[in-house]
Amino acid sequence: MTDLREIIDQGPMCGFQYLAVLVCILLNMIDGFDVLVMAFTAASVSREWGLSGAQVGLLLSAGLVGMAAGSLLLAPLADRWGRRWLILVCLLLSGLGMLLSALAGSPLQLALLRGLTGLGVGGVLASSNVIASEYSARRWRGLAVSLQGMGYALGATLGGLLAVWLLSHWGWRAVFCAGGLLTLGAIPLVLVGLPESLDFLLTRQPAGALVRVNRLARRLGQPELAVLPPRLENSTAGGTVGRLLAPALRRTTLLVWTLFFLAMFGFYFIMSWTPKLLTTLGLSEQQGVAGGVLLSVGGIFGAALVGLLFARLPLSRALGGFMLTTALLLVVFAHLGSSYLGALAMGLLIGLFANGCVAGLYALPALAYAAEVRATGVGWGIGIGRLGAILSPVVAGLLLDQGWPPLRLYLVFAGVFVAAGLLLLLTRPEQRHTATELSRRQGEALG
Repeated sequence: MTDLREIIDQGPMCGFQYLAVLVCILLNMIDGFDVLVMAFTAASVSREWGLSGAQVGLLLSAGLVGMAAGSLLLAPLADRWGRRWLILVCLLLSGLGMLLSALAGSPLQLALLRGLTGLGVGGVLASSNVIASEYSARRWRGLAVSLQGMGYALGATLGGLLAVWLLSHWGWRAVFCAGGLLTLGAIPLVLVGLPESLDFLLTRQPAGALVRVNRLARRLGQPELAVLPPRLENSTAGGTVGRLLAPALRRTTLLVWTLFFLAMFGFYFIMSWTPKLLTTLGLSEQQGVAGGVLLSVGGIFGAALVGLLFARLPLSRALGGFMLTTALLLVVFAHLGSSYLGALAMGLLIGLFANGCVAGLYALPALAYAAEVRATGVGWGIGIGRLGAILSPVVAGLLLDQGWPPLRLYLVFAGVFVAAGLLLLLTRPEQRHTATELSRRQGEALG
């Protein structure tokens, strides 16, 4: 009797599983660059086209609008047609969007192309986080998903360093061109190193599923299956939002959505506006970008730290502590004034905890939902969060146009993290390891 799902859940990680998680981390690195490229180029674009604060805010939000659409509309397709298939399509979309952004002739054109890029990024993020979760041993599942956030921050960091160099030599259009080439270059990597979701193949059982499952079994060093297990009830109805709001999941779903909205509302203000706001305080454009890069550098460690804490503490406690600490650091940052060294030091710490918040959030829906709706659950959690991310740069731009001092904005967004942290600590989400029922049914079919 071969129970592949239980072998992955309970057994030691093998090289094949490590490779799958690594490819997902690399995809998140590319997405981190694609998402924040507008933040790194905002000052140059604003200077070339003479944009107001509100116009810059709209450009920063355009990519997030696309990401929301990708998470809400495209991610459910992964539960119907496959995670790997959707990742390949979305990489093509985001890569073309980045390359065409380098040719934009007006703010409207750039905004539309940023939306196209975000559409692809939203689909990739939801699907890659699901695959990383499903190919990780249960003990390390939270860490594996949190490390996706580390990849995101690492990509933003390296992308920021590349942006500084490209801006000084060829201007902002070269930054978009580089991002597009990197994104399209990931397609062969996925074709070679990223498998289709085992849970998808077992629950949906598309044409040729047995052959594909047996190919995965060989890579896991296990004997092949003679037949596929019977599908669970309602597995063919996967990917519908209504199932996320069924009585058994409604409380968890609403909590996940609220937490994603609040955390991303605060997070994307920090990541999108900080480079530009530092220049308004008298720092050079390169210094502003450097401050943004340090936010991402801190995020590399923050995502890894929250993942390690999750292996030892309940996720709600670790994540709630990260959110409250982020709020405290934003208050301190708001009182630093225009000190360059102080801004860099605080940027590193804020990046560590703010990125840790988002990395931990990605683990919530991956652990809370059954395989047949997992990509939908992750996608909708991210998509609802993107609505907050869309609003935050625009709200910040409007407040600046009304004369608000830049540093005061950080006090407003500190309150957002306080609300998210208290909500998480007072109302803890359920964590469901729903693969158990699938494993039992698979064992019955093969025993």
